[in-house]
Amino acid sequence: MLINHLSGQIGVIAALLLALATPLRLGAQIPVTAATELKKLSIPATSVGIHAVRIRDGRVTLSHQPDQPLQPASTLKVLTAIAALDMLGPTHTGKVELRSAAPVESGVLKGDLILRGEASPDFTWQELRETLQSLRFAGIREIAGDVIVDRGYFSPTRLDEGLPPFDETPEFRYNVIPDALLLNTNLHKLQLNDDGATLRINATPALDGVSFDAGAMIRSQRKCPDWEDGWKLPVLERTPDGRFIVRLQGDFPARCSTTTQISVLDRADFAARLIPALWRELGGTLTGGVRESVARQTPLPANTRVLATHRSRTLAEVTRDINKRSDNPITRLAFLTLGATAPVSLGHRGDATTVERAEARVRAWLRDRGVNDAGLVLDNGSGLSRTERASAAQLVAALRIAHASDWAPEFITALPIAATDGGLRNRYVGTLAARKARLKTGTLRNTWALAGFAPDANGDMIALAVIINDDRGTGPTVRPILDAIVLDILARHAAEAGDWPDRLTRESPG
Repeated sequence: MLINHLSGQIGVIAALLLALATPLRLGAQIPVTAATELKKLSIPATSVGIHAVRIRDGRVTLSHQPDQPLQPASTLKVLTAIAALDMLGPTHTGKVELRSAAPVESGVLKGDLILRGEASPDFTWQELRETLQSLRFAGIREIAGDVIVDRGYFSPTRLDEGLPPFDETPEFRYNVIPDALLLNTNLHKLQLNDDGATLRINATPALDGVSFDAGAMIRSQRKCPDWEDGWKLPVLERTPDGRFIVRLQGDFPARCSTTTQISVLDRADFAARLIPALWRELGGTLTGGVRESVARQTPLPANTRVLATHRSRTLAEVTRDINKRSDNPITRLAFLTLGATAPVSLGHRGDATTVERAEARVRAWLRDRGVNDAGLVLDNGSGLSRTERASAAQLVAALRIAHASDWAPEFITALPIAATDGGLRNRYVGTLAARKARLKTGTLRNTWALAGFAPDANGDMIALAVIINDDRGTGPTVRPILDAIVLDILARHAAEAGDWPDRLTRESPG
């Protein structure tokens, strides 16, 4: 499949290079070859947005419908990432605290323990264990009350409730909707191993009263790398005695071993089953149970002291997850953090949600920098949305802000590198863009997009965004066109200087 994809890509690019022998009108059209290929797919020019600007002087190199709002998919992450870096700073960290107002007497916490989340992207079950271990090191062996899970840093505390699934695979990580605690991203890691006779499952973390059953899965002859093709949505069953059974569905290749992560339990159940298990493992005793704070949003608990703290990685480090890995839950968490920390000076309604505050803050940030936010629609900041919209010009404006920012190194190094890593590891191989272009990819069912930086053949850095929205395209048919448009952009200054695009097909040294 990869060979066929690369062959198609090279064919489109080769045709583009021949077309470049004709003088180009800069700044106002879809490249001829790309337009021809789009026409073959019945994709109209109105489905395309292109904008490319030379960084050193702001010269527009190529532009087609630059202000048309389109679904940006994950290219929207470049806006969220630079806005978060600029407003929160690269050293910003999320945190989780264990707090209590109760006294400690003879190793007993005489009251409730509060587990409060403040948007850490790294609070795994191992981090929870280490945080609870801090209580044991402090001499606490018994909690004579409840553990109260406090997600009130965001409003509402549960953004996932009442929302329909984004697509047919709501159990996978990319679909997890974060909250302020985001305990282990509400995920189980499954190790699946079929020895030809039995399919074995190992699930971590181990939760009280939660088991996994693969009895309904059928052994298949498909290849192991294609195991997901036989996967079906698991069924969660609650037994009369309160246990949970996760029944895996579909088929699985014989003699195959793989790992995956799935979210199947409600996050309140996940926390209620995990916390007591870890506390017991550490030798502790819990007199009460685990319950959720019922408030829509709670301020920092009054009259409480901090007993233990977890700190996440810095935002500079997390930005790599946002753009290289295109991690949706972490991006959404960064967007929500902008809302949770929004200054009162923005003039929000008292009952504004965290999402509304985040959107207003990003819009104000753009307008303060002279960027027109007309047509921009922000839903969750990650691009995993049917409603989010951004124009190619708005994405390029965000990129230019990033390039001029004090945090440009942190931002730029977090973008995928052409022909090297992330979503670009198999793209632009053997071209001038290889190892030089840094572009965020974006893909939805009807969206293909790229946004980022690339030097042209003269070494001038270009900020660019290309978005194609249409139900008639597919990844194998549209991505080569997308890549060809980018290479056209990089060739244009070379043509101006009399340096014809044969250079474009050779990988530059260094």
